[in-house]
Amino acid sequence: MTTRLIICVLALQCGCFLAIPARAQQHPEPEDPEDDKKIGLWLDQGISTPFSGNKSLDVEFHERLDEGASNLYEYFAQGGMAFRVRPWFMLIPIYRYQRFPGNPGIAYENRLQLNLTMSTSRGPWKPILRTLIEERFPDDRPASARFRFRPGVEYTLPLRTAWRPEVVVNNEFFLVPWNNPFANGGSSYTQNRFQIGVRLPVTDSFSVRPYYLLQSVNLPTGWDTNEIVGISLAMKIQRKTN
Repeated sequence: MTTRLIICVLALQCGCFLAIPARAQQHPEPEDPEDDKKIGLWLDQGISTPFSGNKSLDVEFHERLDEGASNLYEYFAQGGMAFRVRPWFMLIPIYRYQRFPGNPGIAYENRLQLNLTMSTSRGPWKPILRTLIEERFPDDRPASARFRFRPGVEYTLPLRTAWRPEVVVNNEFFLVPWNNPFANGGSSYTQNRFQIGVRLPVTDSFSVRPYYLLQSVNLPTGWDTNEIVGISLAMKIQRKTN
């Protein structure tokens, strides 16, 4: 009986030791391919075509470079029909397709989004709350849902010009409440983006918005923060009516 007990204990110990290397060989979750590294440069182009009935077709193109603006690590295009349900509420269902050139693990991603934006005007001040609900479909990872909340404010500068510049400040919170297929710090709060910029109207249908952004990502090693300089171009195309 004693001999059998010793043999069982030794077998259990051997099993534990053999399991340790096998566990160590498991591949860790990859980092989210949209995470910027070092100083980044983001280029954004948006085109809006108004339709009758408070609707518009919105199309956007984005290019993102990191490593001191020397590496194009992400680019994407998205489009959707914007519905202004109320003067203070806009709804936009969106489809996005993005590529990650040079990423060894993930080449592309399809994404479905629902943009819910509430805003109001108080003199030169315009508080805004954008809620973005998105379902992500990477090519080599399970699908996942993410919620993005971006409260902010815009302030129109009191200048005596035909088109007045607007200061734009906001902070965006990223939450992944359920399955997260990417490396994270063990919390559903996965990312934060603080942004400040100035929208400069060039004409009544075209504006340029340079901005500065801090992207903080919650990784297993802790929060990683990188600086980003961006340039956003916005154009409105009026449809000709007979």
